[in-house]
Amino acid sequence: MKIALIGYGKMGKAIEEIAVAKGHEIVLKIDLNNVDEFTKDNLSKADVAIEFTSPHTAFENVKRCIEYGVPVVCGSTGWLDKWNEIETLCHQQNGTLLYASNFSIGVNLFFELNTYLAKLMSKYNDYNVSLTEIHHTQKKDAPSGTAITLAEQVLANSSIKKNWVNQPTNNTAELEIISERIDPAPGTHTIKYSSPIDDIEITHTAHNRVGFASGAVLAAEFICNKRGIFTMKDALGI
Repeated sequence: MKIALIGYGKMGKAIEEIAVAKGHEIVLKIDLNNVDEFTKDNLSKADVAIEFTSPHTAFENVKRCIEYGVPVVCGSTGWLDKWNEIETLCHQQNGTLLYASNFSIGVNLFFELNTYLAKLMSKYNDYNVSLTEIHHTQKKDAPSGTAITLAEQVLANSSIKKNWVNQPTNNTAELEIISERIDPAPGTHTIKYSSPIDDIEITHTAHNRVGFASGAVLAAEFICNKRGIFTMKDALGI
């Protein structure tokens, strides 16, 4: 499989290492220093693109991949206010997109556990639920895309919580997300249910970027030669 890396920072380099070890070829690397090389001709050399950049550039990058007819895996977060536009474009162009807020296999299993726990806890209103997420100081968006996914899963199963806020709150209808930025911290997410008599917590802690990079390569392998919009649940068969 021939891969274009759109974004060649720490994550891009980790993806490259794993992809090459699995026998794939990196045919294009785009970063801030060679944006002019992000052309249709150059991208056409790839079977699939993997996009990890920033909230400010992800939308245009994904849009360009779809318009150029190259399946794209996107792991950038903080741009989903434009999701409907990308979804429409992808359908119009008969394109291929797999988006995930987190590509770690462990985190995607954690998503399933979070949903199951939220369903169990929905019957017990004495427990107040809150989220904490910790990342490195270079992470540009807060809360993290993973934290937002976790929060939305909780909200979908709660009769009390109506929306999330990224700050401490005493409003019982608000789901509190606390974002901390500490180095070095690849990522820790904790969901806590607190009552006057006890607490219940589930936590996922990433030790490095390998899990994210491995999942991104797996996602690229999955969407190669497919058409449509997919998630990591599709790629993992969950």
